[in-house]
Amino acid sequence: MADGDNKSANLIAQETAQLEEQLQGWGEVILAGDRVVRWEKPWFPGALMGGTTMLFLMIYYLDPSVLTGLSCAVMLLCLADYLVPTLAPRVFGSNKWTTEQQQRFHEICGNLVKTQRRTVGWWKRLCALKEEKPKMYFASVISSLLAVAWIGQQVHNLFLTYLIVSFLLLLPGMNQHGVITKYASMAKREINKLLKQKEKKNE
Repeated sequence: MADGDNKSANLIAQETAQLEEQLQGWGEVILAGDRVVRWEKPWFPGALMGGTTMLFLMIYYLDPSVLTGLSCAVMLLCLADYLVPTLAPRVFGSNKWTTEQQQRFHEICGNLVKTQRRTVGWWKRLCALKEEKPKMYFASVISSLLAVAWIGQQVHNLFLTYLIVSFLLLLPGMNQHGVITKYASMAKREINKLLKQKEKKNE
């Protein structure tokens, strides 16, 4: 068991080092974005939501086709991939890179690697469920897709995308400031109260 844990830790360390090397040119930008999504300043959540809202309002106003929107998104990614590593050191100053920043950059890359491994693990478990219990796999996948299709039919796709993107951008900050833990605890207490009241009525 210990050998397996050590092997997994070594693999994560290797993958993290490789990712750090690949994203080295994006280091300053990633750290700046990390400070924003973790709400290091009180006005960051408002700025984050304001920028997201303006972006989606612009998409709504322009109403591009799927092909146009996809082409523009890929074009912007290509431009960013070319320009950011070149301009970031001039804007942020590569000589200002400190040990604390390097450590935070290492943590971010480690978290990205762990998230990737969790996603692959979930996919493997889904494939294993398909092989071991095909009926349960079929029922769960079809019901989930039907639920998603129904939600997509009830809510405008652009507005639904806006809600999902806003939630994902606010999630790190909510987690950092204990918002999720707070409301999860409140929900748990309310559920426990309802269960206790139901038990008393049954008695």
